[in-house]
Amino acid sequence: MPSEGRCWETLQALRSSNKGRLCYHRDWLLRGEDVLEECMTLPKLSSYSGWVVDHVLPHTQENPAPSETSPSPRYTSALDQPSCVPKSPVRNSAFLPASPATPNRTKDKQESPHTESMVLQSSRGIEVEGCIRMYELVHRMKGTDGLRQWQEEQEKKVRALSEMASEQLKRFDERKELKQHKEFQDLREVMEKSSREALGHQEKLKAEHRHRAKILNLKLREAEQQRLKQAEQERLRREEGQGRLRSLYALQEEVLQLSQQLDASEQHRDLLQIDLAASRTRGNQLCSLISGIIRATSESGYPTAENQAEAERALQEMRDLLTNLGQQITRACEDKKRQDEEEAQVKLQESQMQQGPEARKASPAPSQGPGGKQNEDLQVKVQDSTMQWYQQLQDAATQCVLAFEGLTNSKDSQAKKIKMDLQKAATIPVSQISTIAGSKLKEIFDKIHSLLSGKPVHSGGRAVSVTLTPQGLDFVQYKLAEKFVKQGEEEVASHHEAAFPIAVVASGIWELHPRVGDLILAHLHKKCPYSVPFYPAFKEGMALEDYQRLLGYQVKDSKVEQQDNFLKRMSGMIRLYAAIIQLRWPYGNQQEVHPHGLNHGWRWLAQILNMEPLSDVTATLLFDFLEVCGNALMKQYQGQFWKMIILIKEDYFPRIEAITSAGQRGSFIRLKQFLEKCLQRKEIPVPKGFLTSSFWRS
Repeated sequence: MPSEGRCWETLQALRSSNKGRLCYHRDWLLRGEDVLEECMTLPKLSSYSGWVVDHVLPHTQENPAPSETSPSPRYTSALDQPSCVPKSPVRNSAFLPASPATPNRTKDKQESPHTESMVLQSSRGIEVEGCIRMYELVHRMKGTDGLRQWQEEQEKKVRALSEMASEQLKRFDERKELKQHKEFQDLREVMEKSSREALGHQEKLKAEHRHRAKILNLKLREAEQQRLKQAEQERLRREEGQGRLRSLYALQEEVLQLSQQLDASEQHRDLLQIDLAASRTRGNQLCSLISGIIRATSESGYPTAENQAEAERALQEMRDLLTNLGQQITRACEDKKRQDEEEAQVKLQESQMQQGPEARKASPAPSQGPGGKQNEDLQVKVQDSTMQWYQQLQDAATQCVLAFEGLTNSKDSQAKKIKMDLQKAATIPVSQISTIAGSKLKEIFDKIHSLLSGKPVHSGGRAVSVTLTPQGLDFVQYKLAEKFVKQGEEEVASHHEAAFPIAVVASGIWELHPRVGDLILAHLHKKCPYSVPFYPAFKEGMALEDYQRLLGYQVKDSKVEQQDNFLKRMSGMIRLYAAIIQLRWPYGNQQEVHPHGLNHGWRWLAQILNMEPLSDVTATLLFDFLEVCGNALMKQYQGQFWKMIILIKEDYFPRIEAITSAGQRGSFIRLKQFLEKCLQRKEIPVPKGFLTSSFWRS
């Protein structure tokens, strides 16, 4: 190669220079002064010549004309051999290396003698060349080792850096995770703090809410208590007003009765020989005064205590007026009787003197009762006015039956179906009345009222109305009244508490439909004549069974029912009657007067006490009547009522006891104990099952 030729030329030039003749040694610094001695000595073969001869010359001889562009591979491999070291300088001196490359083969051949001579002559150059080659080789080996070491170090550094980077990445991840954890902890603490603050705020709001709710509850409770107090005051005021109003009506009734008695005293005018016009005028003024008070209070609301006191003063004045008139009549009657007796005595004496002693006859002694007292005669039959009222009710019931006789006797299937539907619609709601809730009772009342008003009602899955037939209303009214009395006869007789819900519905229907009330009384008087009171008399030619039916007994197949069953039925009907006269339908017009109120109960009690008692019947009916409506009569008539109770105990009990046999004393003892207990407590207890305001709220 050209470069290799130039290299050899350069080496040749260097070898020929003064410096080329210098001896180079790498350890010359260690040798000190002997370094320059080699410049003075003759040239000699180096100890590395053998290595050159072994590696260079054989290669040159085998390739005398190497290509300029391609160096010998052996030469190259020899140069690259790191482990080749010259062993024998002597052997090396016998062989000289040839030029590794020449421009061409011809030139190589021409210069070969010269080259050989140059090699032989330049042993020093060969040595230098060898040293240079060795140095290059060693330097290359060192470089390779250094490079390998550097690479190893770099790899170690890279591994170390990689490990360090990995560790740093781990630390970074750990720090990042720690930071995230810390941030999460901070965030959670913030959230917990916020939550605690929110909970605290919520608890504070709850506490405030509870406090406000407590205050509101207290206010509501106070308001409710105030409302209840006002409602109670209003109720008491209304009850007091109603009581005063009832008392006014009772006072008016008594004043009217006293006025009638005052009018009845007109028949004694000739006896008194005085003018009764002033007394009658004053009596009429007192009646007008009480009527005016009642009218004024009905317009303004309820009567006040002053109105009641004024009416009581008027009543007392009327009583005083009648008492004075009665005393005058009594004195006049006594005077007239005394005069008549004196005149009769005078006439008797004159007659005896004329007829002689044989004509004298002792006058009969008055009849003596038990204990030697003269027996005061009581009535056996009812008053004429009461009997007339009783007969009118029976006539009205008979006319009602005649009015729907065509419907009853009809053979038409459609008419029969209508009659059956109307009867069910009238009787089934009454059968459903019991001690149920007030709302259910109102539904029953509304259904009955709608039926009587001509509105269609549902019964048996069909719409029923009294307008389906002209006789429908009469039929329904009659059957409804009959069912009410039958409930008293059966249901009330077995369950005494049932009298009040049945009675309040009957009273409400009576108030809206008066004809139904008259029919109820007619049925009641027919089944229980003692409710009039009326003791039917036995007529000549009457069958015994018919008479027993008139007395209220049930006769089937000529067999009369047992006395206990008879008394039980009479008791149920009297209890129903006693409940009706004291109850009003709460949803009706409370300003109107009861269609058959307590004044009729007072009349019944007075009349039955004016009649001779019946064994076992009178005591039973008195007990049932007073137990049911005694409390209402006590509140209505007050002192007069207690006078009547004392009269029963002192005067009427002996009469009942006198006719009561040993086996019939149960009802008498029950009545006696009841009245003694009431007199001891000065109060008639409220009957069991009485309808209170809570019943209507249910």
